[in-house]
Amino acid sequence: MTVTHSSTSDMIGREDVNDVEAILSVPMVDPDEVLHAVKSDAETIFTWDYSLARPHLRKLYEKAKTGQWNGSIDIPWETPVDVEKTIAADQEVLGKGVDPDWYAGTPLERWGDKEWLEFGIQGRKWMLSQFLHGEQGALICTAKITETVPWYDAKLYASTQVVDEARHVEVFARYLDEKLGGGYQINSHLGMLLDDVVKDARWDMTYLGMQIMVEGLALAAFGFLHQLTSEPLLKHLLRYVMSDEARHVAFGVLSLKEVYEHMSDAEMKERQEFAFEASVRMRDRFLQQEVWHHMGVNAKDIVPLMLQDPGRKMFQQMLFSKIVPNCKKLGLLERNDQWLRRRFEDLGVIQFEDWENTGEEYLKFELGQEPAEIRHH
Repeated sequence: MTVTHSSTSDMIGREDVNDVEAILSVPMVDPDEVLHAVKSDAETIFTWDYSLARPHLRKLYEKAKTGQWNGSIDIPWETPVDVEKTIAADQEVLGKGVDPDWYAGTPLERWGDKEWLEFGIQGRKWMLSQFLHGEQGALICTAKITETVPWYDAKLYASTQVVDEARHVEVFARYLDEKLGGGYQINSHLGMLLDDVVKDARWDMTYLGMQIMVEGLALAAFGFLHQLTSEPLLKHLLRYVMSDEARHVAFGVLSLKEVYEHMSDAEMKERQEFAFEASVRMRDRFLQQEVWHHMGVNAKDIVPLMLQDPGRKMFQQMLFSKIVPNCKKLGLLERNDQWLRRRFEDLGVIQFEDWENTGEEYLKFELGQEPAEIRHH
């Protein structure tokens, strides 16, 4: 059977993944938008089989029940946050997030310490805002999984994740509101990806888009920020959220491995293309168009350089450190003549393929444990 190949343009709306004109042609979301509706034709499935058919998912469910925490009382909200001091300290450790020398000849060449500090503050607000919006996407998608997955054990676990995601939305929203004075609207590229995940009627696509791709990137990003920041309240919040997120990604890995082993090449090709599309959307979101707009800088002057900035490329590649090994575990890299492997090579992230997958490492993220990313801080 011949498997048809969609063009890059069919998948992401442009032939060249680095086409700056096309990336920036997507309009920013109106910051005053409050409601956003997405239609989905997914079937709600009841199951009358209550047998313990998947012990690995039941183990995850038991871990979720004992791993619950209360965002109102387990996070020390009384901790004062000096935003300027925090960002200045973080920039001292990591730099400004971009190398000013790389942007010679652009408006950034004229920035002084004041502008770079403000850029860091806005970047932190923007990043945590995208975490917040992504967590609401996860809340909606996991409620959808509870409805649509045909397995009893998966429905039980998914119900615990709905509670987890509600808690994550709660704590990120509160931190942004009380400690940072508000946040940003959802980035258009992240919004497009969440729309695609919610619209698809196939339950395994919801798993793939949310549990593997969005949550996998989030887990890596939370770990990176937890290592970087010296701000104790944010560090505490992220540690609690990470303990949940590792279970969520493991839920996707453990569930989809069983499904994908029995799929045809044509079915797997659709999943590979979706994983590639999701990867590009998530990379595009980190171009921070909304922050540049706030800073009064034309993104068209900056984004072409950002796509080639060695420091930012390394940061963006690291965010795929959970996604690539999980895709390998699911068989997505090798099927159809290694189609997704070649796409990940093009994106410069294939080097993570042999890192530990989350289906095996999630226990290391439990509260009371110290995963390597945290131990090495």
